[in-house]
Amino acid sequence: MEIAFAPVDNTRLANLCGVLEENLRQIETGLDVLITRRGEHFRITGKTSRTRLAAQLMEAFYRKAGEPISVDDIQLALVEVAHHSTTSPAPDSIPVLMTRRADLRGRTPRQTEYLTQIQAHDITFGVGPAGTGKTYLAVASAVDALERDTVKRIVLTRPAVEAGERLGFLPGDLAQKIDPYLRPLYDALYDLLGYDKVGKLFERNTIEIAPLAYMRGRTLNQAFIILDEAQNTTPEQMKMFLTRIGFGSKAVITGDVTQVDLARHQKSGLVDACEVLHDVRGIAFTQFLSEDVVRHPLVARIVNAYEKRDQAR
Repeated sequence: MEIAFAPVDNTRLANLCGVLEENLRQIETGLDVLITRRGEHFRITGKTSRTRLAAQLMEAFYRKAGEPISVDDIQLALVEVAHHSTTSPAPDSIPVLMTRRADLRGRTPRQTEYLTQIQAHDITFGVGPAGTGKTYLAVASAVDALERDTVKRIVLTRPAVEAGERLGFLPGDLAQKIDPYLRPLYDALYDLLGYDKVGKLFERNTIEIAPLAYMRGRTLNQAFIILDEAQNTTPEQMKMFLTRIGFGSKAVITGDVTQVDLARHQKSGLVDACEVLHDVRGIAFTQFLSEDVVRHPLVARIVNAYEKRDQAR
């Protein structure tokens, strides 16, 4: 397939292609096509359906190319192009979240379903591979609930389990020792609220981040509670966490059952909870797949490769 842009606008062409044509390389990787260029003329080779999608994507970005187009913009668009079918929800059914990110929304049908379930249920499980937005969208939903004053505070927790490593002694006080385990939650908060606001909310204890062991014996009322990396809980820890939920609270539990870092003989609390609670009314489950990955296009392929290997075994 060949396409050409007229009238020729060198600024738009440069923004479309990106630095060293990195944007074109991203489209090639994401859609498994080959793009060659001579001036404003582009030749796209590959499967017919893929070349057509690539052409549509390039034409859409050329219209927006009055401003620089980042690699992030391309990668997000590639995710949405993969879900361009009629299964996508109507715009008026997509949850709107009050965060600093005005463009934040579900990029795939399952992400939109996940956000809807969080709003409609007191307990929601988000299970699936890395990069599907489980944690980020949960934190965004928590920020939205806080901004709308439907909860009074946010509590974020995760088990302090090493990912196949033995870190040994860590210097500093207790907060500094557990900080590396909780860093992904901090990153999401800073992105959604900004450093200054997050700092003030921490000072007022409106946002609390703690290891899972600190949850025992507490009852959390009027709170939005997120348990991240839940695949690394034991069944006893999961039961303990779920029974912390008080009046007016919501809980979201996220994890990837293919990345359990517990000892081999220990059963994952996330796997156990999915089995025990699957038919309990009022609890929602969203099962993400590799096609929901919203990261570099290669991440979805990496997930697929590992899934094929595991199935072959």
